[in-house]
Amino acid sequence: MIITYAPEGGEPQHFDAGPRCLRASEIQIIERTADARWAEIKEAMRMGEIHALRTVAWVLKKRTDPTLRFSDFDPWEGELRVRLDAREAEGYAQAFVAKYSANPEELAEAFDELREMAHDPADAEAAIAAATAPKDPAPAPEPEPEPSPASPTDG
Repeated sequence: MIITYAPEGGEPQHFDAGPRCLRASEIQIIERTADARWAEIKEAMRMGEIHALRTVAWVLKKRTDPTLRFSDFDPWEGELRVRLDAREAEGYAQAFVAKYSANPEELAEAFDELREMAHDPADAEAAIAAATAPKDPAPAPEPEPEPSPASPTDG
């Protein structure tokens, strides 16, 4: 999950909040500040909940600005957005194919949404291509080994 912070008149900043991107100590600060457990915060970020996005972005921003106080990091509405990383885009694409494969129009709409949600458009396109690629049929069973001819016995 990528949090994009795009302050008006400033350069957009991207914070990777995906797996293995936060230290345990950072997660603990996030939990204390948000007054919620990490699993709840991650779900709230997926839903675009501003308090979760602000808290996680603030902790990640503190890596380059250690003196930044939470009260001083107060983005305007719309300046924080959540985006999908490549792994998440792949999961969404597969879920959309499973759900909408019988209705190409709905599937196309879902893929358009995925393109908007992805941090990198190339990740969305790769995920869509992988999810819609023809699947290899199951491999043919291995032939049974032929019994070896009995060797004549010398006697």
